[in-house]
Amino acid sequence: MAKWSKNTDKLPSEADVDKFQRLSPLINSIFVEMQEFSKKKPDEVISKLKVKMINRILTQVKDFLASDPNVEFLELLDDETLPTNSDTVLIVGQFRAILHQFESRFYHYDNKKHELRWFTKENP
Repeated sequence: MAKWSKNTDKLPSEADVDKFQRLSPLINSIFVEMQEFSKKKPDEVISKLKVKMINRILTQVKDFLASDPNVEFLELLDDETLPTNSDTVLIVGQFRAILHQFESRFYHYDNKKHELRWFTKENP
């Protein structure tokens, strides 16, 4: 578990946590679905519609994590060359990993309140 800083400038806002809670299940769902496609046909190219739908969510995650240094490693799916199922699993998996890092930095046990909770600017 990552240690968090008492510097509230680095903590996310409540709005950031809301975005995380909205986007994380979507990324996980895409990952699971694409993983299933990849098991059956890893080299099959995905459709432009899937690329568009997935990129809409990936773009929001990139915007949400804009200040994270790891965001430079995130790439959207290429809608011109069209990725394969296995390429998509790799790319979405990277987004999923960075979202997991975000959660592990700011959601953990509060010794004073004896509960798991988000540490935010509004509630450090």
